[in-house]
Amino acid sequence: MKYMIMITMNPTAWDALPEAERDEVVARIDPFMKKLSESGELLGTQALAEPKESTVVRVRDGVPVVTDGPYAESKEYLAGFYLVECDSKERAIEIAGQIPDAHVNAMEIRPVVFSSGDNA
Repeated sequence: MKYMIMITMNPTAWDALPEAERDEVVARIDPFMKKLSESGELLGTQALAEPKESTVVRVRDGVPVVTDGPYAESKEYLAGFYLVECDSKERAIEIAGQIPDAHVNAMEIRPVVFSSGDNA
């Protein structure tokens, strides 16, 4: 089963960490991804820019309306995701708990119900 593990970033909590702890979290990301890739469970991962870099498109009366900035103001935002394939929701939860910044940010797990080119 495929699961998306979405990283919900809290920049206030992240910025409150001592620089050495932030550096340690960042240093653990590549080894974590290597281990998950070697197990065959990591299908992909992407990091997203901050919401201030967003562009919002809404179509009204058939005309695209484009605005800068995030869709909604929020203290937390979607910072990225891991797409994994594993045997169970329990394993996806285990993986989410191993993500280096899980102690600072929230990890939301959702089953993938459709994936282009296959049946999730």
